[in-house]
Amino acid sequence: MTRRSLLSAACLVAALATTAGAQTRQYRARLSPVPLDVAMQASVAGSGSVTAVLTGSTLTISGTYAGLKTPATVVRMHRSPRTAMRGTPIGDLKLTAGTSGTITGTLELTKEQADDLANGRLYIQLHSEKAPDGNLWGWLLTQEGKK
Repeated sequence: MTRRSLLSAACLVAALATTAGAQTRQYRARLSPVPLDVAMQASVAGSGSVTAVLTGSTLTISGTYAGLKTPATVVRMHRSPRTAMRGTPIGDLKLTAGTSGTITGTLELTKEQADDLANGRLYIQLHSEKAPDGNLWGWLLTQEGKK
């Protein structure tokens, strides 16, 4: 084997390894109201859904929401066990402000955050004017093997 052939073969192996390492995984979240106390029940309403695709360490998010009582103000990705406890925000997402709109964003995840995603410990929380502590929540769950 010539030096050039050996170099070409090494480049092909490296390219295949890079492609295999960048597998994609799909996730989905259903956003629904989570009033934390009785006083919040009058302020929270609406629904939404989000899909997320993890390619390597890049998580790309897109979704919609509708039916809020007041305009959305901010949407964030949080990390927490799957309970009603608040988690630590790990990144801001973008939204179209209003009582309905879209959610988009791209986050670079650390290894620990990617592990949390795979184990159902990341969720999206959307806040609105009358529900500044969170109006809609949704846990990102894997869609592997689902049709």
